[in-house]
Amino acid sequence: MSEVKLAVIYYSSTGNNYQLSKWAEEGAKDAGAEVKVRKVAELAPEEAIASNPVWQAHVEETKDVPEASSDDIEWADAIIFSIPTRFGNMPSQMKQFFDLQGGLWASGKTVNRVVSGMTSAQNPHGGQEATLLALYTSMFHWGTIVVAPGYSDQVLFGAGGNPYGTSVTVGQDGKMVEDVEGAVKHQAKRTIEVATMIKNGSQ
Repeated sequence: MSEVKLAVIYYSSTGNNYQLSKWAEEGAKDAGAEVKVRKVAELAPEEAIASNPVWQAHVEETKDVPEASSDDIEWADAIIFSIPTRFGNMPSQMKQFFDLQGGLWASGKTVNRVVSGMTSAQNPHGGQEATLLALYTSMFHWGTIVVAPGYSDQVLFGAGGNPYGTSVTVGQDGKMVEDVEGAVKHQAKRTIEVATMIKNGSQ
């Protein structure tokens, strides 16, 4: 069987979705995948970033993480997106990244990629599910195969039981409230399992 290639593409201002991405990377590698972690380009002005010490620190911490490009999507058999919730929707940074993929979409190179999503917000009902559904709406237009975790493992209930994708509440201290590491790794492994079936079934 051929090894599945996974791109974990994220946007994170203060580090939580970056951490989700790193856990996804670990889970996917445990499942035998080749993994790339990529961040989307930052759009916020430097003064806005500098006004938040945690944001500024995270930008510095991840300055060596490569930015996502069309090549990463074309390379990947599967993609996991990790994005914070912004007013019940995906952040503009990720939306711009999607909007720049018109060439890939038009040439059919997004079709049949296996996709899954994760998110975070400051409130338990702060729009996490809506954000993932917005992500998946774009993915349906891309012709991808969406693989949500559903209720495929008990570990998901300890993380809040979101069937659309792992979601986590971020407290006022900037730290995750729920323990979602296990849920993220399970979601990553499930994504790789499905991608493996699709990739090797088509050869």
